[in-house]
Amino acid sequence: MIRTSEVSLAFGGQKLFKEVSISFTPGNCYGLIGANGSGKSTFLKILAGDIQPDAGSVIVNPDLRVALLRQDQFAFDEYTPLQTVIMGHTRLYKIMQERDALYAKPELSEAEGIRAGELEGEFAELNGYDADSEAATLLDRLGVGEELLNLPMKALEAGKKIRVLLAQAIFGNPDVLLLDEPTNHLDLKTITWLENFLYNFQNTVVVVSHDRHFLNKVCTHIADVDFGKIQLYVGNYDFWYQASQLAMQQKKDSDKRATDKIAELQAFVQRFSANASKSKQASARKKLIEKLTPEEMPASSRRTPFIAFKPDRRCGDKILEVNDVSKSIDGVPVLENLSFRVNAEDKIALIGTNNVAKTVLFQILAGELQPDHGFIKWGQTITWTYGPKDNAEYFLKDQAVIDWLRQYTTSEDTNFIRGFLGRMLFSGDEAMKSIGVLSGGERARCMLSRMMISGANVLLLDEPTNHLDLESISSLNDGVARFSDVVIFSSHDHQFVNTVANRIIEFTPGGIIDKVSTFDEYLEDPAVQALRDNLYRQHAEVEL
Repeated sequence: MIRTSEVSLAFGGQKLFKEVSISFTPGNCYGLIGANGSGKSTFLKILAGDIQPDAGSVIVNPDLRVALLRQDQFAFDEYTPLQTVIMGHTRLYKIMQERDALYAKPELSEAEGIRAGELEGEFAELNGYDADSEAATLLDRLGVGEELLNLPMKALEAGKKIRVLLAQAIFGNPDVLLLDEPTNHLDLKTITWLENFLYNFQNTVVVVSHDRHFLNKVCTHIADVDFGKIQLYVGNYDFWYQASQLAMQQKKDSDKRATDKIAELQAFVQRFSANASKSKQASARKKLIEKLTPEEMPASSRRTPFIAFKPDRRCGDKILEVNDVSKSIDGVPVLENLSFRVNAEDKIALIGTNNVAKTVLFQILAGELQPDHGFIKWGQTITWTYGPKDNAEYFLKDQAVIDWLRQYTTSEDTNFIRGFLGRMLFSGDEAMKSIGVLSGGERARCMLSRMMISGANVLLLDEPTNHLDLESISSLNDGVARFSDVVIFSSHDHQFVNTVANRIIEFTPGGIIDKVSTFDEYLEDPAVQALRDNLYRQHAEVEL
């Protein structure tokens, strides 16, 4: 078990936690949720011992091994993925180093021979002889192929590095597993594997995630970070949501009853306080008013944006034709002979393990790249708006948020522009913030305001839930689901895909699978599974 006792921490003048006492017990998975900036990642680092609280303590049995998913992609650049994974088990890795150093000597002294024997015993006890194969298996399950295992980490792309760091955290069956956004950079297939792994994991897990389906699948408890406290709920994310909404409504109802009663008592006091025969009753009611006054709650860190896309005009009959499109990046084929048509009211989810292919397709659809072969053709009635996975190039110029959004509309009405910003939580002075100081979540909300103000009738969304908190994801989910025209999107958020998409296009090494279906129906379709297996098998045979 790992627990905190009266932990308090202030950061940058903001009180993140005040006297937090909470226990995390074996056999349970705790989803740590809260708004962006509420301190979730910081709390994980407190549990891991990387950050010391201003007051209070973390109590953990010294015999327990605590593993943390680290986000520093460059810390292990000089090591191979195999080495990096095994380094997650600090004691085992130290034994391996000392053991290898001894065996590298031409001769061993008597003391060194004794020491080597001790190391062999502990090495075997920690299952060191199977460490390489276990690490390789973990990496394979997480989508890091055998061809990458002995390359230096610096040769891997960012997404692969994150997968290696995830393997490092879960390697060796840690007693306490702390995971900060483990589904980032994972495709939906790999997320499913991780869900199953954590579901069967017997020790303690504390996980930060914005993926609602993931939280529902793996969590036995929800630890809700808000008001500077952490409130523990039994159950998964959906249970937490229902319980928290019920508690909020009960608090409102209780406060209203108290307010109504106070008004009644105040009326009595005002009427009879000067009346000698009623003075004692009036005095008693004054004391009762003090007891009934609702306790003022601290401000919640949660804020929910309002996301709605309204096209200036509906799509016509012809939406989009993608005809025999091929594209190579740095000499490597990314898209090969890709063809499909988009129909009215299609909401197409692009899925598959090849994230580069999906992003390149979005860039071609948005006119940022030209195909090497083939063509795309938009219908005459179509206006599209694009939300890229990487939005950095949209925020290079130093300007206020309101001026940034102004360049994407023909309207000169400042109140009109402020209206879109207000929906995305940039109200009042927030609209005057410099875009240079915006967080990743704030930039994502700016991009969504840009898409809303465009009035386009086709939405192109490449991983739109990245950097958003749960409230913003839920609002985006609802907004895209309500959109009356065409959406083409990619996402690793299972619930988002399942509740928005009515058509799935999966990228495989042997070609695409295109099916009109919800995502869950698609996953459960045996014909789709057979086709997928055949496409992967054919590709493997061609490579051989």
